[in-house]
Amino acid sequence: MKTIAIKTTSIIQHFKNAPDLRIHSEKYSFENFQFPDEKIDESNFSFPNDSVLGLQAEACFKAYLKQSNNFELLASNLQIQGAKETLGELDYIVRSLKTDEIIHIELACKFYLYDENAAASEEEKWIGPNRKDSLFDKLEKVKLKQFPLLHTAETIQKLAELSITKPSSQVLCLKAFLFLPKKMTDEIFPKSFQDCIVGYYIKPNDLELDETALYAIPSKKEWLLPAKSLTNWHNFSEIKQLIDAQLKINKSPLIYQKTPHKMERFFIVWW
Repeated sequence: MKTIAIKTTSIIQHFKNAPDLRIHSEKYSFENFQFPDEKIDESNFSFPNDSVLGLQAEACFKAYLKQSNNFELLASNLQIQGAKETLGELDYIVRSLKTDEIIHIELACKFYLYDENAAASEEEKWIGPNRKDSLFDKLEKVKLKQFPLLHTAETIQKLAELSITKPSSQVLCLKAFLFLPKKMTDEIFPKSFQDCIVGYYIKPNDLELDETALYAIPSKKEWLLPAKSLTNWHNFSEIKQLIDAQLKINKSPLIYQKTPHKMERFFIVWW
């Protein structure tokens, strides 16, 4: 796997500071992971820039846990085998160095756009940029598959083989980057969702010329990087060609627009 050590900015700290969507409702009674306030040594961390976004998030989180003064990482990406097939995977098993508690952590990192016409439930209205997944899909997977996996006989046996005490709690760490239609206000959403809204989305015809702006169109493998680490910036006519190429293949590109006064982040959707 090709990696790159980015020294100009703090990648793990940037990941830690990314919005945490805290889900705790009657339907999804999850406990949520809380990042303690601590500094992490990133001198030996290499960001896996050729990996898919989910694996990049895992690399950042694993590096954090290994450096943390609050947790001891006991296992990561622990595959549970059944008689004929893999039953699933436990993301992380840690021990709290403050309480000695053993904790199972499931990690997710998602970019969702709000489409009020997508479905009836609120969770189904938060969809991926290319409409291939939703917040509902993720939460249902955690509730019905990922958390229950801990309690299977196969998992209990695997933990015993590794001399790991069965976790007494399960928590979800959901890094969520949420985008609204440009003219929609965030006031209608709970605060936990408001805190994760980082931008907006528009249709292709709504992109307006700004001669003072520069634009970047990061690949998905660059979505977790700070904007200041991006090196390819374009004027409006150049970015328009790059956007059109993405839209033609039903891809909704993420765009950064910077002027001397502000930076904006938005998607342009093909649907």
